[in-house]
Order: sequence, then C-alpha cells, then structure tokens
Amino acid sequence: MRLIPEHPQFTTASEEQVWAQVCDGLGSDDVLLANFRLTDDTRDYEADLVVVMPEFGVLVLEVKGASVWYEEGWIQTVAGESKWIHPVDQARDAKHAIRRYVEADPRWGSRGRIGWAHGVVVPYSVFPDQDLPDLPRYALHDRDDLATLIARLRRNAHQMEAHQRLLSVDDAECLAEILGGRLATTYDVNAEALERQATADRLTDEQTLILSVTRLLNRVEIRGGAGSGKTVLALQQAKELTRGRHERKAQRTALLCYSIGLAEHLKRQVAAWSRKDRPAFVGTFEELAASWGVTDFGGRDASQFWEEELPQRMARLAEELPDGKRFDAIVVDEAQDFADSWWTPLLGSLRDQANGGLYVFSDENQRIFGRFGRPPVPLVPLVLDHCLRNTKEIAEAFAPLAPSRMYARGGTGPEVRFIASTVEDAAQVAEDEVIRLLDEDGWEPGQLALITTGSRHWAQVLQQEEQGQQGYWASYFDGEDVFYGHVLGCKGLERSAVVLCLNEDGTRDRARERFYVGMSRATDLLVVVGDPEVVSAVGGSEVAKRLQIT
Repeated sequence: MRLIPEHPQFTTASEEQVWAQVCDGLGSDDVLLANFRLTDDTRDYEADLVVVMPEFGVLVLEVKGASVWYEEGWIQTVAGESKWIHPVDQARDAKHAIRRYVEADPRWGSRGRIGWAHGVVVPYSVFPDQDLPDLPRYALHDRDDLATLIARLRRNAHQMEAHQRLLSVDDAECLAEILGGRLATTYDVNAEALERQATADRLTDEQTLILSVTRLLNRVEIRGGAGSGKTVLALQQAKELTRGRHERKAQRTALLCYSIGLAEHLKRQVAAWSRKDRPAFVGTFEELAASWGVTDFGGRDASQFWEEELPQRMARLAEELPDGKRFDAIVVDEAQDFADSWWTPLLGSLRDQANGGLYVFSDENQRIFGRFGRPPVPLVPLVLDHCLRNTKEIAEAFAPLAPSRMYARGGTGPEVRFIASTVEDAAQVAEDEVIRLLDEDGWEPGQLALITTGSRHWAQVLQQEEQGQQGYWASYFDGEDVFYGHVLGCKGLERSAVVLCLNEDGTRDRARERFYVGMSRATDLLVVVGDPEVVSAVGGSEVAKRLQIT
C-alpha cells in the first residue's frame, strides 16, 4: 500500500480515525491519499480521502465527525451548534475535478475512463438502512459500518461506476504519480546558482552607495579584489557622470577597459540604458584609437607598437580633438592592465586636463600582463573589501592570492574541488570534468566555462578561427554553450561553474596572478585541474591546503 503523504496532518479526530482504519485494511497495490487539494479554473476542491483500489476503482470520501443526521438536507451538530452541511456535494464535486485533472495529464495518455465513485463516512453517527435522496446507502458509511469498512469501500467504488473499465495496478501507479504531485523535475544546481546570483546582484547594488562618497571628488581610484563588484561600480559611475547627478551637470564620459570580452559586456549593459545615461564612448583603448581615426594596428604581440607608437600617435590626435569630441570624465575598469604610456592620450582627451574627472577601478593582483602603468596624477584611494560575487568556499580558496583581506558575503555553495593531473593531460581531464558536470550534475551548458592558464583549449581556437573575435565573444554572452576561454581574456567576466585548467608548469611570469584570476571567475562551483606541485609552487602552501592538496 502506498500512502500520500506518508504522515498526513489532520484537523479533526474523525478524519484521522477513518484514515487509520482504512490504512489497516487496504492491500499492497492500493493507494491512499489524505487531505488532497486541487484548484482548477473555477474553484478550489478538497477531498478528505482518495482511495485507489485496483480491480474496484477510485473512491473519493468526505468524512464528517460529531453528530450528523438528515432532515430535508444534511445537518451536523458540534458543541451544541447545528449547521447545514453538504458532504455529498463536496465528495462528488471533488471526484469530478480530480478525474478531469487526471485525464488531462499527458501521463494518463490513452488509458480512457475508469470507475470513479464518491462516498461519505460518518464514524460517530448511525443511519437507517435505506437510500438518501442524494446518496445510495452503500455509499454512506456510519458507525455501525466501520467493522466492515474496507469491504464496503470496495463495493462503493465498484457499484457506483460498474459500467466503467476496472482499474488496473498500472493505472493505480499512474494515478499515484499524477496525484502525488511528482513532476519530471529534480534538484537543479542551476536554480541555486541563479538564486545566489540574484543575492549577489542585490548586495552589489547596495555597494553602489560608495559612489556617493565620490560625488565631490574628480579623481578617484577604487581598489578591490576579485568579486568585489568593481565592474558594476564602474558602470554605475559612468552612468551617473553622464546623466549628471549629485549636483553635477551632465558630463561627456568615456568608459574604457583593456579586454575585448569585458568591453563587450560593458557595451551590452550600456545598450540597455536610456539614451541620456549612455556614455559618449564605451570600449577598449584600441577602439578609442579607431574612433579617432587610427586604422593601421600592429599585431597583438607587437609590444613596441602598443606601448610606444600607438600611444604617441593618440597623444597627438588628442591634442587635435575639437571641444565637442573631448571628454569631461574618463572611467577605466581593470585599470591595472593599462600601460604607463596609455594615460597620456587619455588625460590629453579631457576638456580640463588639470581637473577633469578620472575614475579608476583596479586590482593590482590581477595584473596579468607585463605592464606596470599607473595614472601620472594623484588619485584618492577607496578600498572594497567585501567579496560579493563568489561563494564563501570559492572566496576562501583564492583568498591567499587576493591583494588584501576580503570578507566573503556571497553565500554558501559546494566545496571547491581539485583533480590531480599532469600538465600535459590537464586539458583532457578538464574536458572530461565538463562533460561530467553536464551529464551527471545537470549543469546547463551556458552556466559552464573551461578556462586555461597556458595554451588555449582546442575548442576556443576553433571557435575563434571560425567566428572571429566578435562571434566568439557573442557566444559567451548568448550563454547557450559551454564557454572555452583563457584567463588573459576573462577578467571582469564570470560563469556559475568553472573548470580551471592549469595546463602550464607555472614558470612563466605572472603565473600567480593568472591563477588568481582563473580561480575567481567561478561564482558557484570551482573545479581546479592540474599538477599538485604546480599549484603549490604557484599558489603557495596556503592555497594548496585550501584545495586539500597534501
């Protein structure tokens, strides 16, 4: 016998007594539902008991305690007060509603109509042996009938709908599945990730209050570790400057960053704003140069071009900018990636080069390129020391790599996992883990990323060759497939679940910083794949300890 629920809660002693007696007498294939509630387009229904009995039918019962009798209608007296009741209507209406619900469910399929019946149980009252106007006597079960209650219930179910097909054991199992509220759903890791994301969004919105501190300051550096909400603040700062708030007039503002991926994120965010809030320019340093007329760019590895030739050309172009093309304020996210020479043309593009706005957001420990530039002007420092985007488990794992003490406020999530591998096999082991997370743990592809620290994953290489940079980054923001990326291009970006592939030996410059960036890209689940000795050498003994590497 199957009970749904196994331990029901009853509001009256009469319902509990009848339920217990029915439980004692039902067979192994029978199903008993208690306090079954159903809502359709017209009203709410409640059935005290629904008894599903193979070879007999389905019986919906209404239980009425205290003193019940019939005199031109049903009357019940409780504590000396009498009232009209409608037990037959309740049982019959619930029966029809439940039947419609079952037959409309796709799981019922083409089984067709079976026998559905209704009845009334009055465990403390006695009725004469004759039919009532609205209920046959075999469907009314009083105090004297309790000794043979199960036999009466089977007769009640079968006789009231004798012309219908008999209920089979398979039918009973299907009914239990439908009426038991069991949907084709399971625990969903994605749902937990989305809830934590919503919480992080709320915390980050609260943190934007820090910008009110800067309303009287023109030149500020906001420093914070990974997950502290710097990018959100940079966006909000650019919006407020452009709109003109806190007694400031509207300013012509530029919002810049280094990486293509982060620039795409900034553009997509800004595109959703009203026109009056959108900065005059949003993009990379290279795109700013293109907007000033530069058309011939060197290769990505031509350091002399990017750090000497291009900045010098842009400095000359900045001097020639008309007033309408100059900026009142410049906001730079991930500013630690900017070379020293880049700040000269940026400051030169300000209308007021001495006092024009400069708002810099940085994390020195995410300086993963061989540049050590800083703005050549004094900046008022403000520090963000709360990690909002990552779970406490992830934040604590990368905490030894962060620039300063960070307070984890991102909620609780799964433990960070480490999978030991050789450097040569790390990419394949990481790929296998991605497949496992998809197939076994149920992560949606758009929530997952595989990020490498050494050479690019073959999937990233193929996608960039086939789709180009724009198509590659569009796929990231579309969020439909697993993202394959490299730590150099993922700063400022994140995924709910990240498999970090340490496919280098850690001897290259800035290996520690790349490790830090990679670990902090996951907001909910982090899996690190690599050589334990490389982790210890790059991250130090404290990181190895937190990854449970012995």
